[in-house]
Amino acid sequence: MIQDAALGLAQASQFSSLVATAVGVLLGLTVGMIPGMTISTGIIIVLPLTFTMDPNISIALLLGLYVAGMTGGSFAAILLNIPGTPSASATAMDGFPLTERGEAGRALGIAIVASFFGGIISFGCLYLIAPQLAELALQFRAPDLFSLVFFGLTIICGFAAKSLIKGLLSAALGLMIVTIGQDPMMGTARFTFDNVNLLSGVHFLTAMIGLFAIPELVKSICSPTKLTRESQKTIGSFWSVFPRLADLRRVIRPVLIGGPIGSFMGLLPGAGGPIAAFISYDYAKKSSRRADGFGKGSVEGIAAPESANNAVTGSALVPMMTLGIPGDPVTAILIGALLVHGLAPGPLLFLERGDFAYGLIFSFFFANIFNLILALVGVRLLVKLLNTPRALMMPTIGLLCIIGSYALRNSFFDIYIMLAFGVIGLVMRWVDMPVVPLLLALVLGKPLEENMRVALTSSQGDYSIFFTSPFSLFFLVLAALSIVWSLVIEPWREKRRAAGLNETQKA
Repeated sequence: MIQDAALGLAQASQFSSLVATAVGVLLGLTVGMIPGMTISTGIIIVLPLTFTMDPNISIALLLGLYVAGMTGGSFAAILLNIPGTPSASATAMDGFPLTERGEAGRALGIAIVASFFGGIISFGCLYLIAPQLAELALQFRAPDLFSLVFFGLTIICGFAAKSLIKGLLSAALGLMIVTIGQDPMMGTARFTFDNVNLLSGVHFLTAMIGLFAIPELVKSICSPTKLTRESQKTIGSFWSVFPRLADLRRVIRPVLIGGPIGSFMGLLPGAGGPIAAFISYDYAKKSSRRADGFGKGSVEGIAAPESANNAVTGSALVPMMTLGIPGDPVTAILIGALLVHGLAPGPLLFLERGDFAYGLIFSFFFANIFNLILALVGVRLLVKLLNTPRALMMPTIGLLCIIGSYALRNSFFDIYIMLAFGVIGLVMRWVDMPVVPLLLALVLGKPLEENMRVALTSSQGDYSIFFTSPFSLFFLVLAALSIVWSLVIEPWREKRRAAGLNETQKA
């Protein structure tokens, strides 16, 4: 373990890896601050460019984008009251009032510093938990892995949709798409309709580009936003972005609240940044002596959600690296990036490529360092990108999507597949059906089917094998609890909240 950690640190500290991390951070800050451009979209656009890179350089670039994208999302939230990422929604509640008071630089500085400390707390969680969890996961057999993947799908569906039915339908659609191609056990063609291009199946990266990038492009074209000159002026001088000592003292408590909450939420597949941000905001408000200032421009109201959503990033990598279960849509795409380089996320990653696993962990650490430095130094220049003409930005992104789809397998057919999934993504957005369950089904569908069939083959078709293994039974119980929570408990809690709100309004 110590030797692997030393090798990983050496790989992450190489000049090429550090440059890739810095470039990724710049891209992440840019993508995160542009309303409509999600982190997932940014990684998908950049991903095809990493296919020919060394795996260590590739993952350093993508991790930099991931970490900085969370911080960049707060820029648009603070300056425009339009969150660049869903996780920045809570930041806007106190960040934009500070901008209206002419203190945008102060708000941005607090957000950047809080994001850094949240990321460092998350790094500690990643470094300490991931190796131990990987050792436990090495004991898993095919039934256990099937139940684990099934649990991952159910919890994503429960968290990703207002309606569990729509979430399950989205996941079912993804599982149906996964069956296209050759049978993994028999090698026979399935649902190819005599089209040779479908024998290799639908590549999940091609589908991801269509599902995420195309709808975001259409949304950006239909509802463009710009940073006004007045908002730019409120940032103030270069030094106004650097937090004052008094502000740093005030944000210690909310950072210590948001960091652990975000780290815990990141470990739960499907919970994600928005939930962690709002829970942290609520707890910070309840524990603050200045609770009345929340929502009116409180630096504590910025620090708590920002530390939480950046803490999610590191801990979301834990289930991805140790179990092969993505903690959020971004880590689902990172799984695809690892598979492209011939690296299968899971417990064997630490056993067979421990140096790479620890290199990934330390690249995450350096990404947080670069994120702090580059965001503080370059924030005044970066926010000007919000005024980039859409006529230049949107065609460039569209062209990158086409090139990325083609370069994956050098096939024009994949471009058609990407466009088809773009239409599917637009329809799903129109009917308010979540895309995340479909995305996770595309990533997890193959291991779900393969482990199920291997388990049933070894038991000669006896389904009790899934209930006799302690690990398998544990994950199946968790899956059942997840569905019950979404069907029964969560609707009941929503009714209680609505009833309490009505009583307050009447009073």
